[in-house]
Amino acid sequence: MTTIAEEKAVLEPQQRSHHVAEVLLRFRELGIVLALVLVVAGAAIVNTNFVSLTNVQQILSGAAIIALLAIGETVVIITRNVDLSVGSVLGISAYATGVLYVHHPHVSLAVVFLVALGVGVVCGVVNGAIVTIARVPSLVVTLGTLYIIRGIDGAWAGGNQVNASMLPTSFNRIGYGTLAGIPYLAIIAGVAVAIATYAMRSFRTARDFYAIGSDPPAARLAGIPVGSRVFLAFVLSGGIAGIAGAVWLSLYGSVDAIAGVGYEFQVITAVVVGGVAIFGGSGTVLGAALGALLLNTINSALDVVNISSFWTSAIAGALLIAAIAFDRLIAVRVAPALRTRRSSRG
Repeated sequence: MTTIAEEKAVLEPQQRSHHVAEVLLRFRELGIVLALVLVVAGAAIVNTNFVSLTNVQQILSGAAIIALLAIGETVVIITRNVDLSVGSVLGISAYATGVLYVHHPHVSLAVVFLVALGVGVVCGVVNGAIVTIARVPSLVVTLGTLYIIRGIDGAWAGGNQVNASMLPTSFNRIGYGTLAGIPYLAIIAGVAVAIATYAMRSFRTARDFYAIGSDPPAARLAGIPVGSRVFLAFVLSGGIAGIAGAVWLSLYGSVDAIAGVGYEFQVITAVVVGGVAIFGGSGTVLGAALGALLLNTINSALDVVNISSFWTSAIAGALLIAAIAFDRLIAVRVAPALRTRRSSRG
């Protein structure tokens, strides 16, 4: 028989490891900030131009697009799904915005963004309906719609291109304008992330998202309308991607049939690196936005220190694998501790 002292000797190391895991999970966002500081400091030492105002503004503007897309992707992934179509939705929305200006040069900004939102919402409705009504896995659905939307965009655009000269100055200014040295796009993304963060912490629907991702059968037993919540998550992701398409056009000033190609990988990487569990049920919009900023900063740092851009994808892939492995490790460590704590309280 084991004595109480022997049992405590066995349990104490496990309890310490569980405590460490919980602390690591809680301060994941702080770790991203620390990584940002290290990347910036390292790049600045090699080349002081890295911290120039112009370069910092470019980093913030580029990260803003990914951060916007990451808001919707975060909601979807929290529900234990994935939206691979965000890049295609961005591309077709950007082209729709450009064509709207070509045919109606004096249309108001409000109408333009409503059209972009509408395009994205339609795509989100299609994704959400197939996932929730037909019960097809979201990975399969959104992989299919990624190519379908891209094909529609390609057939629509053909070899045509909308360039900055066809767009009004008021629209282009959104992409290059600044306020007190801060790009408008960074401000837009910051406000959107703040609103989304508040919503995810305050509203019951957001809590339902987390419950669904943590345990879908338990969520159903608790009376949560799983299907309608998942459908809403895809609609939100599509709508945000649509708006991001209009913002993307204002930043780059031209759009063709290949706009937004590859963005889905960047967004999912940013979201997972930012602490959103790929298995669903945990994560924050703020963490995803910080992940987007970190990845864009790394990309810029590689350019500044004259390292081949081919390493960009390699580093992003390595970070993605590391983040998923870390999340899995934390889940394995934290879950037993939480079960022990709940049983002791019960």
